[in-house]
Amino acid sequence: MHHLLLDIDAGTIDWSRAQFALTAIYHWLFVPLTLGLALIMGIMETCYYRTKNEFWKDMAKFWQKLFGINFAMGVATGIILEFEFGTNWSNYSWFVGDIFGAPLAIEGIVAFFMESTFVAVMFFGWKKVSAGFHLAATWLTGLGATISAWWILVANAWMQNPVGCEFNPETMRNEMVSFFDVAFSSFAVDKFCHTVTSAWVVGGVFCVAVSAWYILKKREKKLALESMKIGAAVGLVASLLAFLTGDISAHKVAQKQPMKLAAMEALYDGGTDQSLTAVAWVNPFKQADYAKGEEPPLRIGIPYALSFLATHDFHGFVPGINDIIRGGYTNADGEVEPSLDEKIRRGQEAITTLNAYRKLKEETKNNPSEAQQAQLTEYATSLKDNMKYFGYGYIKDADQVVPNVPVNFWSFRIMVGFGTLFILFFLVVMWMLRKKDISTKKWLLKLAILLVPCVYIASEAGWLVAEFGRQPWTIQDMMPTWIAVSDIKAGSVMFTFFLFLALFTTMLAVEISILCKQIKKGPDYSTPTASSNK
Repeated sequence: MHHLLLDIDAGTIDWSRAQFALTAIYHWLFVPLTLGLALIMGIMETCYYRTKNEFWKDMAKFWQKLFGINFAMGVATGIILEFEFGTNWSNYSWFVGDIFGAPLAIEGIVAFFMESTFVAVMFFGWKKVSAGFHLAATWLTGLGATISAWWILVANAWMQNPVGCEFNPETMRNEMVSFFDVAFSSFAVDKFCHTVTSAWVVGGVFCVAVSAWYILKKREKKLALESMKIGAAVGLVASLLAFLTGDISAHKVAQKQPMKLAAMEALYDGGTDQSLTAVAWVNPFKQADYAKGEEPPLRIGIPYALSFLATHDFHGFVPGINDIIRGGYTNADGEVEPSLDEKIRRGQEAITTLNAYRKLKEETKNNPSEAQQAQLTEYATSLKDNMKYFGYGYIKDADQVVPNVPVNFWSFRIMVGFGTLFILFFLVVMWMLRKKDISTKKWLLKLAILLVPCVYIASEAGWLVAEFGRQPWTIQDMMPTWIAVSDIKAGSVMFTFFLFLALFTTMLAVEISILCKQIKKGPDYSTPTASSNK
């Protein structure tokens, strides 16, 4: 793997990263609404099953149509995303394919087949199966989509916190030693809970916004009011859960990815009794000069909050960027953190040892003498001791291990800021629905529609923090991005980047157009009584 440093064109690395980011961002425009509407349509059909009122059936069918449009687009972008691991990131796929491929295979075989089976019953089985079976199919469609998200997030969480694996010098691959550790690591559980609850927020905002549009247009009033009640209730509960799971996730990041937390806070020199930055002027277009250790200007913080968030101790020590580079502090595992220079030295030693091991293995043709076997054992022991720093062997200087501070700092605050706004918004909507005639509150109805792009911005901002914050690592501490890419021409990646950009933009425009037409058309009422509720 060492020669890859010289052979891979820098343009290939940049364009491969850009293409994957493009695909992931577009894919994530479709996924949250799929997960959010799955919950909302399930609740509506449950109301129909319990009351036998045709009105609830019409509501469920209307929201299921919107779900179906979005679901189809999400599947298309997701398939392309998974293919890119083989085309643009083949070194990564070779190095950890035994581990990373397992959750993706389960997602494809189990979750996707589950979704595709029950989605057909949900859309075409209203008159062909019993009400109870149809209700089960609707919930299982949503459950399948959620399980699909689980396995994808397990794969992503493993990249952020690689567990349950060991490096095998014989095969030059990381191999899984504990499926349970990979599939149910606390990092994966927290990431799943935070991601899914944030997706429910997207569904809640979308449901309330569509309902608000109907009320502004003086259409479908009963459907709009009932949908708004469900959307606001789902959105409020989901927002509070997202806030809670976000706090837990931030604590995990502090333990496993302290550099990401330091970048999120623009914390250059850490210490005890650290405050959580509420606002500060971090130049959004320029990487911070962290070496100077100067605090961002105009900083207002919440006293002790960062120490508590990171360590669950108001006086806990939180390392800044420079602390992590210098090392010497006690980390979350109770060990003295090595300096970056020491990690680089040990990483280079691991690479050198691996090359020596492979060379000796080849020379002995698997029939070593006692002295050679002892040497191989020594190499294997050294490699095992230093393997956790393997990726640092490809690092040249400190700048390479510091993520983009402005992107992380502002993305985190956009996510948290909008998340707080959504909690207040859902509370106001529920209060107005309970106490007032919400149709007279045109400002609130217009705000509901304006919040649709905002909830997507907040959702994407969360992913920017997760992915930009772990740079330069494809796999945390194990494999930098420039080692993970395929040895292909930059031009071919550039061409497919613009091809996908055009394709995904067209798909997004088509989806928005179809959704708007379907919303404008409104529900198909099954009886004249139901249609009188307009």
